[in-house]
Amino acid sequence: MKKHLLCTSAIIGCAMAAPATAQEWDLNWGGFMNQHIAFADVSGTTVTTSANDGIVFLSTTEIIFTPSVTLDNGLTFGVNVQMEGENNGGGAIGIDETYMSISGDAFGQLDIGSENSAGYKMSVAAPGVTSMFINSPSISAFIPLSSALPWNFRQAGVSAYTEVAGNNDVDRLTYYTPSFNGLTLGVSYARNNQGNAVSSSNANAAGSVEDIFDIGVAYSQTFGTTSVDLSARFGTGDRTALPAAAAVAATPGNAGTAAVTAVPAGTVETWAVGAQFGFGDFAVGGHYAENDAGLVGDNGDQSSWGLGGTYDMAGPWAFEAVMFFGEFENSGTAGADEEYNAYRIGASRDLGPGVDWDIYAVYAEADDKGAVGTEVKGTVIGTAINLSF
Repeated sequence: MKKHLLCTSAIIGCAMAAPATAQEWDLNWGGFMNQHIAFADVSGTTVTTSANDGIVFLSTTEIIFTPSVTLDNGLTFGVNVQMEGENNGGGAIGIDETYMSISGDAFGQLDIGSENSAGYKMSVAAPGVTSMFINSPSISAFIPLSSALPWNFRQAGVSAYTEVAGNNDVDRLTYYTPSFNGLTLGVSYARNNQGNAVSSSNANAAGSVEDIFDIGVAYSQTFGTTSVDLSARFGTGDRTALPAAAAVAATPGNAGTAAVTAVPAGTVETWAVGAQFGFGDFAVGGHYAENDAGLVGDNGDQSSWGLGGTYDMAGPWAFEAVMFFGEFENSGTAGADEEYNAYRIGASRDLGPGVDWDIYAVYAEADDKGAVGTEVKGTVIGTAINLSF
């Protein structure tokens, strides 16, 4: 009986304490959903036109949980957990970023957990107003450019927002300084590039990139009706050697494995610069970025640059024109370069709080410069409803 009374008392005590805890913690959550419907016209010798032409769809969704509490000393402790709304997004169960933040006006911000680096998050590139991104692998959902290019995620050939060897949301430690008259510095460290929002990724593996350091610098300031946003980032890591392995044939109960090409040890790097300038209702900007694969010569290296401009017209409409040019060195036939070029024009209408309607047209192409007839190209005319909550 005494044990039952103690348990009952503990339950009552927790219940009485719960309202106070709920009031102290700000249990925020939000997210977004973008639904695209478009018509695609695709051509090229490496794709089946009939499989890609016609009406196409794309959905991108995330639910983001951001509870936080501010202590009497002024420090805010928060959580950021991002759940993908589509299957196969994020990790095995759909969780993308998941990290803790400690922040304060005089302290700056410390992030601990699975998240992109300071260099990535502080990068600036060409402005835009619609949600069909050509500065990202997203466009491959409509035009199968990945069938002709390496199409490495988070690397310069397809994006201004780069990471060392394309690592994404790995366990890392990041610190951002407070803003000093618009100037902010960020530094990050990750043990390796293993995993994406996994519970532990401390085990290094052959061919992995280890001791990843990133640094980012950003400047943001407004002078009357003129705004300036600048960024620069650098990142580096050490790739361990990966020995060659022969292919293993499939057997009952075993799917087999493909042959593995040996990769030597080396230093991999990335760097990028970007800028945006606003003049009243107009904004212009661009970037230049590189990824160094750490191989002999320029093998596997990537670079890109992009430009864009927007006009925020009086009323609910905003307009854009954006272009992106990526290059993959010595990755094509007989060691030739490969290229990715894309152009987008579009407009976005504000329908209400957190609701936008986009219309856009995109032309994109990929080409292996070492072989005739390897080009993939396509035109997409589409519309999207974007919800942000």
